[in-house]
Amino acid sequence: MTVSALRRVRYRYAGSSKWALDGIDLEIGAGEVVGVCGANDAGKSTLCLVAAGLAPGAIGGKLEGSVLIDGTESRELAPYDVAQRCGILFQNAATQLSGTTTTVWEEVAFGPRNLGLDVETIVERVGWAMHLARVEHLAERQPDRLSGGQAQLVALASVLALRPTMLILDEPTSQLDPAGTRLVGETLAGLARDTGTALLIVEHKTDLLDGLCRRVLVVDQGRIVLDGPAAEVLEDRRLEGWGVDAPSRVRLAGAIRRRGLDPDVVLANGAGR
Repeated sequence: MTVSALRRVRYRYAGSSKWALDGIDLEIGAGEVVGVCGANDAGKSTLCLVAAGLAPGAIGGKLEGSVLIDGTESRELAPYDVAQRCGILFQNAATQLSGTTTTVWEEVAFGPRNLGLDVETIVERVGWAMHLARVEHLAERQPDRLSGGQAQLVALASVLALRPTMLILDEPTSQLDPAGTRLVGETLAGLARDTGTALLIVEHKTDLLDGLCRRVLVVDQGRIVLDGPAAEVLEDRRLEGWGVDAPSRVRLAGAIRRRGLDPDVVLANGAGR
């Protein structure tokens, strides 16, 4: 089932004459994990805003084409309805925390409470979201006393408590160390597998995309220039020209080939030791 569809989409920011997105066609199905990479200013973050219904809905600008969320045009949805259908998580978790709660549990409950849900439903949603995001042990912690990785997972739980069918993540691990990156990656993999939530992940850490996504897009100058299975896209020799660093496994294999050796043989022998 298609959760999100962008058809012939063009978007430019208010006051700009240049299209930030120029002819985007993209469909994402339930449970699908799609990675997005590209150089700075390629249009990746704009793609997130448009796909999430925030552009032009919340920030203005001009949109051409069709943006469907669960089969409905995003421009026809009220903001609270968009939030329940499509959640978005930005790179700085602190900007997404409300700043009005004293515990993590209350922070995760903030969104469902604003929807006017009954207490029993709120409690059920908060418990479910915190379990999925692996932050149950932080329930009584103050939101402003969390590590970067913990704050990102709490922000994720807060979005999940709204029960979106799709989640868009814009550089979710950019401020995290390797341990935090691994924790977020494992959580996202479990989310897609266990709930069927569709994920669109913009990330410059291609190692994360390599291990998490089955499909990857490359965006350049507002256009999708490559779209295919993650392994094929992330091994494409044109990545560097688009400002994308290949995953470490690809770089390692390239270094071995340049020495006149077979990467499969060398790596297999290394693993055998």
